[in-house]
Amino acid sequence: MRKNVYYKTDRGQRLGHGRHALKASREVIHVCKGDTVRVVRGDDKGKEGKVLQVYPKTGRVKVDGVNIVKKHRKARRPEETSGIIEMAAPFHASNVMLIDSKTGKPTRVKTRIDADGTKERVGVKSGEVIPRAR
Repeated sequence: MRKNVYYKTDRGQRLGHGRHALKASREVIHVCKGDTVRVVRGDDKGKEGKVLQVYPKTGRVKVDGVNIVKKHRKARRPEETSGIIEMAAPFHASNVMLIDSKTGKPTRVKTRIDADGTKERVGVKSGEVIPRAR
């Protein structure tokens, strides 16, 4: 007769470890939705656009008018038409730089805590505060 043996595992015991740790992890992204950015690497190098969407799990961003791909779309309702549409595809956030509001040039970003305790972004070269577009 076979005896059932159950092994005790540590799954779910430690926070941030185990099965869902990879899915729950997020990457730190230096831009947010609504920011104006310039592409510094890739086929669309030099193009500027607004950030449409940010994907914190994968570290990617979608920028208006950049990385345009063609998508074959099927009509889902009778009044829609099928066809090939052009859309912006996400790409890695390290390929874009934030545009400085003072100079209009791409800049690296530092964070600084204000006197009232709020965190703000500061352009490295100009020292100007870059407001979050919300």
